[in-house]
Amino acid sequence: MIRKTAYLAAKIFDGVKEHLDSALIIENSKVLKIIPQKNVKSDIEIISLDHGVISPGFVDLQVNGGGGHLLNETPSLQKLEKICETHANLGTTSLLPTLISDVPDITEAAHRCAVEAFNENMPGFIGLHLEGPHLAPSRSGAHEKSVIRPMEENDCLALEDLAIKVPKVLTTVAPEAVSATFVERLASAGIIVSLGHTDCSYFQAKELASAGATGVTHLFNAMSQFGSREPGLVGAALELHNLSAGIIADGFHVDVSTIKIALRAKKTPGSIFLVSDSMATTGTNLKSFELNGRKIFRKNGRLTLENGTLAGADLDLATSVRFMVHEVGIPYIDALKMATIFPSRFIGMEKEIGVLLPGARADFLWLDESLNVRRVWRSGEALI
Repeated sequence: MIRKTAYLAAKIFDGVKEHLDSALIIENSKVLKIIPQKNVKSDIEIISLDHGVISPGFVDLQVNGGGGHLLNETPSLQKLEKICETHANLGTTSLLPTLISDVPDITEAAHRCAVEAFNENMPGFIGLHLEGPHLAPSRSGAHEKSVIRPMEENDCLALEDLAIKVPKVLTTVAPEAVSATFVERLASAGIIVSLGHTDCSYFQAKELASAGATGVTHLFNAMSQFGSREPGLVGAALELHNLSAGIIADGFHVDVSTIKIALRAKKTPGSIFLVSDSMATTGTNLKSFELNGRKIFRKNGRLTLENGTLAGADLDLATSVRFMVHEVGIPYIDALKMATIFPSRFIGMEKEIGVLLPGARADFLWLDESLNVRRVWRSGEALI
């Protein structure tokens, strides 16, 4: 049975542009169109959202956990479902659960779990992000150094096999640990390769970008910085057109002025998009949790190891959007793009998620004037 609903709002952002005094028409689980309110027919169900803005649901490509769970804690469908549901209620309707560097058994379990989640069409799940273990020990950050290692043939084969079974696989690697030949193979298999946790030179980053790497993971954090004679990975991320970069906008990982400079410097078609890098604390009152046998402490919006090293973020994308508007000072439309179409375009899903264009999935939010999430719909069904 065909079910149509018109959502009326003063402002609707479709992922590309803003529509005023318009109606979002949903047919079953898909977007049909956006039309002027005066053109809505009387025989259709109408829901009026009088203030604020309708936006596409947020797309987060780096989600370690939420709702009290981490993917690294013995990956399971139940944990994945809880993580997806926690973030959906906060406005993120599509995400890549992220496994940080771990032992082979946990990595293999995450592969199997991702395949099961895809086969069961788990709501919110769009693929898997494997952040490591092929990183530089010198830039391990909160990753356990004992499990970090160079990529070998069997590792590449396992990723190629996973990409056959799961449509979107993102892997974060360091040039010190992964050769250009491996990057070429991964990219040819449809795997999205992002550079991070590295002390690489600008030249090394450019070499892997030429081989097929298209991303940079949590820009400025755990990477070679921009210098007068050596631009490092930061310089490559901002200069190379074919690289996009995720950024953690919480006021702790990157300074506000640094974010402003990066936004002015970044060349298109690559973009800077928001990631939460969220941990188990998101959506909970947890004060601490364990990661790879080490305790992570939550205090005043920060997550740190005992030695003070940042360990992921106590964050969700809606909070990041507000930070970009209220602290960084960019227009709210630009902030919404960083949480919707920019990440979806980076993984090649800009016709399905992160937009409210005809044929896209009916994942959308109602945000108030302060950009707080008031209601969430996923595939046309109201969650909150």
